[in-house]
Amino acid sequence: MKLGILKEITQMAIDSLRMHKLRSFLTLLGIMIGVMTVIGMVSIIQGLNRSFLAELESAGSNIIAVQKYNPGPDFLLSQEERQRKDLTFEDALAIEKECSLVKAVVVTLVADIFEPITIKYQNKKTQDSFVAGMNEKYPDILTVYLPEQGRFLTETDINHRRKVCVLGAELAEVLFPHTFALGKRIDIGPEKFTIVGILKKRGTRFGQSQDNFVGIPITTLMKHFPYDLSGLQIIATPNKEGFIQETTDQIISVLRQRRQVPFGKPNDFVIYSQDTMIEIYNQFTGAAYLVMIVISSIGLLVGGIGVMNVMLVSVKERTREIGIRKAIGARSGDILKQFLIEAVFLTTTGGLFGILIGFGIALLVKAATPLPASVTGWSVILGFVVSVSVGIFFGIFPAQKAAKLEPIVSLRYE
Repeated sequence: MKLGILKEITQMAIDSLRMHKLRSFLTLLGIMIGVMTVIGMVSIIQGLNRSFLAELESAGSNIIAVQKYNPGPDFLLSQEERQRKDLTFEDALAIEKECSLVKAVVVTLVADIFEPITIKYQNKKTQDSFVAGMNEKYPDILTVYLPEQGRFLTETDINHRRKVCVLGAELAEVLFPHTFALGKRIDIGPEKFTIVGILKKRGTRFGQSQDNFVGIPITTLMKHFPYDLSGLQIIATPNKEGFIQETTDQIISVLRQRRQVPFGKPNDFVIYSQDTMIEIYNQFTGAAYLVMIVISSIGLLVGGIGVMNVMLVSVKERTREIGIRKAIGARSGDILKQFLIEAVFLTTTGGLFGILIGFGIALLVKAATPLPASVTGWSVILGFVVSVSVGIFFGIFPAQKAAKLEPIVSLRYE
């Protein structure tokens, strides 16, 4: 019996909304925008999360990175950070030689990006690729740099400043779309280099290709190309599993001694592990989630206020109807349920539309841009629950007002 009454009340609520289609649609827009924002932004952030974690996993868990200062925009650097001495290639060699717990050291230095370098083979050329100075230990620590064809750089290449190079997969496709690249000579700026290897494809990260570069011996880069030592990065790996902290302490000791950091003074360099990188990244995504919450909350608040306003108007318009229903036996609880169901149905419909549009936005972003996007089940459930909750929260007051109307007064209303 109760189920039949609830079904009848629900049908009456839906019929009432159908009578005012335009007003109902305009009311649910705010809810739709709020839920759409949640689904769309969560999808993009989750896609970035998966891409970032996959990149870290492919690099290995036992890595220790050393830089001159924290990664981030230059304008956030303090005066002390700006005045720090640069790390050098010799620092990397000292770490590998003097730290007994270090298995291998990778060192990277990118040619000055403010002076684009043309990379050319016959009539094909590009200025979008970057030139990276590297040492021979990359495949030992970062397996993503294993060659697909040929070989990687060797210690002999580094020691003798040889003009050899390895190409990222994307650059190889640009310069050699239908030609075997190994052994060919290409122009990197004014210098000619022999290709000794093509690296495996890595894909994109944060919308930026990881395969559009050429790697040359770091010593060769420092001899022939402009560079900024403040961008030099050192990555080390322990020779024993689980000795991250002990290895880090050794590296800090060697660098403080080489850089003559006084006792009691803080390090004039930054050193961090994979866990630190994940923590920094989580802070970034946490800020993005906060922005998402603020934007979606505004949309949901506006939508909720719109729902309350429309329901109050509806109560006013249907005062006489409420009086008639009460006069023929409807209880206050039935009236409250009807108007509450109308509000929830309205916001839930808006939420479902928002979920569908947000899902579409995620697919569009994934197809039209390099940004990854991934729709998760919990974000869809969250969007649905939030839309229902908004309907209950903003619909309860108009529903209570309708339920409390006196039948005699309502019947006299014109």
